[in-house]
Amino acid sequence: MLRNDSRPSPAAVDRPLREIWRAFLAAGAAAVLLVFSAAGASAHVRVIPESTAAGGFTALTFRVPTESQTAGTVALRVHLPTDTPFTSVRTKSMPGWKAVVQRGPLPKPVQRDGATITEAATSVVWTADRGTQVDPGQFEEFAISVGPLPEAGTEVVLPVTQTYSDGKVVKWAQEPPANGAEPDLPAPVLVTTQGEEAHDAKGPSVAAGGQAQTAADAAGSSAGDTVATEDLTGRWLGGVGLALGAAALVVALVRRRPGSGPESA
Repeated sequence: MLRNDSRPSPAAVDRPLREIWRAFLAAGAAAVLLVFSAAGASAHVRVIPESTAAGGFTALTFRVPTESQTAGTVALRVHLPTDTPFTSVRTKSMPGWKAVVQRGPLPKPVQRDGATITEAATSVVWTADRGTQVDPGQFEEFAISVGPLPEAGTEVVLPVTQTYSDGKVVKWAQEPPANGAEPDLPAPVLVTTQGEEAHDAKGPSVAAGGQAQTAADAAGSSAGDTVATEDLTGRWLGGVGLALGAAALVVALVRRRPGSGPESA
């Protein structure tokens, strides 16, 4: 019996397999980088209002991530509006942190309910006690109670200054550019909605329901962010899985092509 010597050598068979695995690993690495880049881009300081009803009082929670890989967050300053100042600002007790409401003169007097306001709270500062910080990879929530909120449709911008243990200072104060893209360091913003004095033409006040809906929307927004992140990660991991399946199929086809099987007699 004669041996069929047309079968390619092991080195010739292994060469395309190595090329396939190199391409697969490169695609997988790119997918992982895109996942982590997208997750990092969404890690911004943001404000979560309990309510946005005009004329009312609300709790504002500032969610602050530590983006540094080597230092922790040790101080935070929230800059309050001076064109629509809050007449009441209170801090929430927070173990390991000292909170101070700073007051000062307004750039120009503001008329509110027949009174002229020339001085108001201009910022709230949190300072960590010795040994306390928001570690890398973690976040903390800083809360205040403020009011009354300005008229419906007012955009309340609340710039934040974040200080790290290595002395680095990050200012979250950028406003969206004209093209609508998100800036690198956006300032937290909330927009006020219709207040308690508004009534539906059919009778009941929409304020209570509106406030409840606003709180639900805030919670839903937070949950939506989590779901969106998980969905994004799932999509990329799914793509990696498809690439792996395709690579396995190509490998199987290469191994089963004519001449790559057992020796024929």
